[in-house]
Amino acid sequence: MKSILLFLTLLLALTACNQNNDGKSSMAKVDQVRFPPPVAKSDNEVTEDETNGYIADASAGVKTQNMALEPPPTPEQAANKPASDTQKKIVKEGTISFETSDLAKTRSAILKTLQVLNGYVSEENQSNNEAETRKEYSLKIRVPAQNFDRLLDTISAGAEKIDAKNISISDITTNYIDAKARFDNKKLLENRYNQLLAKATKISDLLEIENKLTEIRSDIESAQGQLNYMNKQVAYSSLDVTFYTKTLAQENGNTFGYRFKNAFSDSWELLQSLFFGMISLWPFILIGVVVVYFFLKRKNK
Repeated sequence: MKSILLFLTLLLALTACNQNNDGKSSMAKVDQVRFPPPVAKSDNEVTEDETNGYIADASAGVKTQNMALEPPPTPEQAANKPASDTQKKIVKEGTISFETSDLAKTRSAILKTLQVLNGYVSEENQSNNEAETRKEYSLKIRVPAQNFDRLLDTISAGAEKIDAKNISISDITTNYIDAKARFDNKKLLENRYNQLLAKATKISDLLEIENKLTEIRSDIESAQGQLNYMNKQVAYSSLDVTFYTKTLAQENGNTFGYRFKNAFSDSWELLQSLFFGMISLWPFILIGVVVVYFFLKRKNK
């Protein structure tokens, strides 16, 4: 019995020693394992976590939600963009009035300047005011917008006496955007009705679509005309030029010679009026003479 107990004790001791040695061997193997170094990443590199749809910043370890790109704007949104996102549409106009000693030379100089600046005269008027003894020229000039200031400076430099000079600047950007939006919308509507026209089979539908297309195309032409007009107003600036000259008679209007000349002229015109007035009344004068003659003859008898 004692022999059996001794054998069991020795067996347990040997088993414990083997387990101890196995544990040390396992620890030794674990110590020999080396993990590969982490892959080097730049500070700005990001990795995508496919399981939750987020993007993780590798350097900071912070996750931010992956946002989808915004869709492009619709035509209506593009038309409603603020004026700051659209090229400005500026209309510049001006007027200038001055005195000159020679109308012909002044007009010729202005026309030569317009040839250099690629401008033109859209309207021209000449008037002679005999009562004020003043001769006047008026020109309506159109010139490229970038040459407007140069033209005005050139004309001002050649003027002897400037009576008035005004410049007005108008911003029509908003009006242009509205007209462009209407034009684009009508074009889209026209395309849609053209598609319907291609698919229509009934005569009634065809007639109705044709009538609608006629109305839409009329609106398109109107909007296109407005756009063309505004583009021309922006591309070419307008300048109204008025120049005049005074005669010597007006400058010496209070002199004796000038007053005597006017008095003689007025009396001569009065005499002419009386003469032609008597001629126009000759039938009545003739009848009167005949009546007086017979009256006197009868009285003498």
